[in-house]
Amino acid sequence: MHTSGGESVLRQRRAGEAPEVGAIELFFDLVYVFAVIQLSHFLLAHLTGLGIAETAVLFLAVWWGWNYTAWAMNWLNPEHTAVRVLLAVLMLAALGMSVSLPAAFDDEALLFAGCYVFLQVVRTAFVVWACRGLPLGRNYTHLLVWSVLAGVFWIVGALLPAHQLWLWVVAVVVDYAAPMVRFYLPGLGSRAEHTWPLHREHLAERNRLVFIIALGESILIMGFALVDVELTAPVIAATVLGFAGLVLLWWNYFGFRISHEVEHDPEGSHQTAIARSAFAYAHAVMIAGAIVLAVSIEQVTLHPLGHLDAAVVGCVTGGPGLYLLGNLLYIRARTGKLAVSRLVVLLLLALLAVFALLTHAVTPIVLAGLSTLCMLGLAVYSSSARPTVAHA
Repeated sequence: MHTSGGESVLRQRRAGEAPEVGAIELFFDLVYVFAVIQLSHFLLAHLTGLGIAETAVLFLAVWWGWNYTAWAMNWLNPEHTAVRVLLAVLMLAALGMSVSLPAAFDDEALLFAGCYVFLQVVRTAFVVWACRGLPLGRNYTHLLVWSVLAGVFWIVGALLPAHQLWLWVVAVVVDYAAPMVRFYLPGLGSRAEHTWPLHREHLAERNRLVFIIALGESILIMGFALVDVELTAPVIAATVLGFAGLVLLWWNYFGFRISHEVEHDPEGSHQTAIARSAFAYAHAVMIAGAIVLAVSIEQVTLHPLGHLDAAVVGCVTGGPGLYLLGNLLYIRARTGKLAVSRLVVLLLLALLAVFALLTHAVTPIVLAGLSTLCMLGLAVYSSSARPTVAHA
């Protein structure tokens, strides 16, 4: 490990002891409060097929920037001056991405793409330098090549508005496929999973914290919506339902920890693959669910007795549905098992959406209430069932 001023730029690693989340890591996460709010507002303003596709691309970029930073901090020492400066610079780039989100498919495409590529390339290059001479340094060299390749599509897409969406879709595919193929490069091969000596509990804590951020964003949106409307009985009822939905999402997330006894390969050689599936990919779907739930809360709060169209139905049932889908993937990655209770509630939400769309027999507030009841049932079942899961 390399030092500066007597202090290592890499974390001191002790067997069986997960590193603490540093204060600078928490500070970096603050910008993502703004990013998640911007994504929610973008989706709310573009509730069409095209708008949903654009929101998905933007969200996947925002998430991947955060995800790779969280992974890098598994090895970097948050107390080292150079690392703190790095995170401050990355935070500024993430702020640039967040500011440009509303017009990312318009006149601020280059700002969004430029900030994203800068964030990915600079961070990865820093880790290559910090880990030079170590297997992890070679891993990040491979990752750097993949990030530059994806960056070409991000920048070219920003410069070619007529082809922007599909070029950015390609960029997302390149970014997300890289870990799946173990950062394979022609002539250099791939990087074996055992060469990533991660502390998984550090990643678990980072993901728990960012999930809280996503829920907190819903609280902010709810508060802002209430400031601009008359507090009638339906509005108050919708607010209570929205708050209950957030509590239940929190309850179902934090009340369902994987125990060591049921965990798939808890200390084995597949830890990197398990962590990648559980945190990088599954948590992306769960965070997306929290964002969609925030949009549904604003929709229902502003128009509790309004017309129930496909956009409202999709958000009200799609928010918890996406969360449950991600939770299914998470539990599958950690335990190798299918969480049947999650699957049952997911199917109930799908049936509820079909019923609402075909019959138009319920109002937004009633649909939100039925969706909340589904999540309440899951929370009650998970709390009372014989635990196959527990606190780690």
